Amino acid sequence: MHMLRDQACIVGVGETPYCRAPGSGVTDLNLMLRASLAAVADSGLELSDIDGLMTPIFGASGDELAANLGIENLRYAAQVNMGGASPVSSLQSALMAVYTGVANNVLIPIGWNGYSGMRARDVSEAAAVASPMGPTVQDYYLPFGCNAPPQFYSLMARRHMHEYDTSPETLGAIAVASRKHAQLNDNAVMRGRPLSMQDYLDSPWISEPYRLLDCCLETDGAAAVVVSSPDRAKALAGKTGHQPVYISGVAEGHPYPADDITNRPNIFTVGLTHAAPKAYEMAGLGPEDADFAEIYDCFTFEVLQQLEEAGFCKRGEGAAFVRDGAIELGGRLPVNTHGGLMSEAHVIGMNHIVEATRQLRHEAGARQVDNARVGVVTGWGDLGDGSLAVLTRK
Repeated sequence: MHMLRDQACIVGVGETPYCRAPGSGVTDLNLMLRASLAAVADSGLELSDIDGLMTPIFGASGDELAANLGIENLRYAAQVNMGGASPVSSLQSALMAVYTGVANNVLIPIGWNGYSGMRARDVSEAAAVASPMGPTVQDYYLPFGCNAPPQFYSLMARRHMHEYDTSPETLGAIAVASRKHAQLNDNAVMRGRPLSMQDYLDSPWISEPYRLLDCCLETDGAAAVVVSSPDRAKALAGKTGHQPVYISGVAEGHPYPADDITNRPNIFTVGLTHAAPKAYEMAGLGPEDADFAEIYDCFTFEVLQQLEEAGFCKRGEGAAFVRDGAIELGGRLPVNTHGGLMSEAHVIGMNHIVEATRQLRHEAGARQVDNARVGVVTGWGDLGDGSLAVLTRK
């Protein structure tokens, strides 16, 4: 995989405003079209230059996107179906397409009406959302009341608390840091709503050990990125003024078995456990080189677990790693500098890639990490699929 190091760049990023309940008639497709147009404009390319498309996992088909965008020369279309790990893993596919010449410029949009549209409002809808995870979930989880992601993932969180004495305040530190960063982000849904540790501890239970404020947001919105070659990125930089952001390392991984948490040989060995070393090796860098990390934060414990499995600390040492503001701006490793899924918006993790790109361009404004040159972005999907990208500024 060393041959793929720095062979593609993120040249454009785009987002819609994030909200809870948009105006009537705004569809998933409409949201993704808006984000796509913004990303292409940001790149300095024309729509006619886009010849590759990573299609979203739901919300709209690739054919719909291409037709509405007027992409007439589509040479490459593919889909990564890994839930919230899909956006980061899609960078891997886009990188390979660009490096091999299968496509020159690959658009990766993702978005949804995650608040006003598809939500796990009750058991029946939650079961429908969970069904792609396979028959194991349908036959052995759903009938016993394990119906939704907070319940699935609480199994791992509770085990971690049992083995490593992880405290509620540890999870609270992650929620508080995300909300603190959101106050510096004009597009964050939770801007203007500061959060204290006591606020966190007072929030109601959802599925122990998860409280309400351990859980990500349900929001409407979309985000997109454009991936191109380093040579085109340098040429476009003269037009746009944007620093090229290199995909230095990227990998995906899958737990075994992928459709069952409780019967794994080790409950904490997830997809990221396998993906992280491969991505670092490809990049020629390690977690110690990262200036910041955008960690997929569907729930607070998943941030803690991914910090451990991505090598930022040893397994079981996450509590010490996140305490005392260490993951806040100005700390040892700023995490989710935009507020993440918990306080900015839930765009299936594509907003994490957008934020990492802006950090490495040094365009993040009040939340900018000083002299950021290396950023790590993770993805988490289904029952533990994982992906990790090491992005750099040269």
